[in-house]
Amino acid sequence: MIDPNTIDFAKGAGLVPVVVQDAATLQVLTLAYMDRAALDETIASGEATFFSRSRGGRWRKGETSGDRLYVVSITADCDADAIVLGVRPVGNACHLNRTSCFGEADAPGMGRIARLERTIAERAAADPSESWTARLIAQGPKRIAQKVGEEGVETALAGVAGPDEELASEAADLIYHLLVLLHARNMVFQDVLDVLASRAEAAKDSG
Repeated sequence: MIDPNTIDFAKGAGLVPVVVQDAATLQVLTLAYMDRAALDETIASGEATFFSRSRGGRWRKGETSGDRLYVVSITADCDADAIVLGVRPVGNACHLNRTSCFGEADAPGMGRIARLERTIAERAAADPSESWTARLIAQGPKRIAQKVGEEGVETALAGVAGPDEELASEAADLIYHLLVLLHARNMVFQDVLDVLASRAEAAKDSG
């Protein structure tokens, strides 16, 4: 994941700043600090462990609150004196019982797509009589694919003759139903992005 020996703890008197980011939504959750032992423990346990400057010691997120930060990735900056910790949060990251210490807004773009995917996953488990998403998923991929087709036609028509507001609205419906279809097939939007990335690499290699 990362070699702790490559991190320059000496520059910060034994500590490095850690930007904690939701790996799915890209939302910045908090800023914390690690010493070498905290980083070692984070790597070994798979859960975020920090060094508290006010307490003067290490603490694992969730020890008292139960709000955990499960580590997905650890990335050092170009000077190896700061870290971005990609996590899967369970509960709130902020001690004020908020999702983030920096407000509630998701990162634009993929952050909002990931949040919508998370909402779809939650609603998929709901009572179909109370949730359109659950009801649609219960009908299976064939019915969902039909809805994707319908929304695609409506988006195309709006793109030809509708105002910008209508196009944005129809495109939102299309994206929502596409994400529902991907969920029903046990896929996520990242699978689509991976295909696009591989095509971009192939195009670059071919000149």
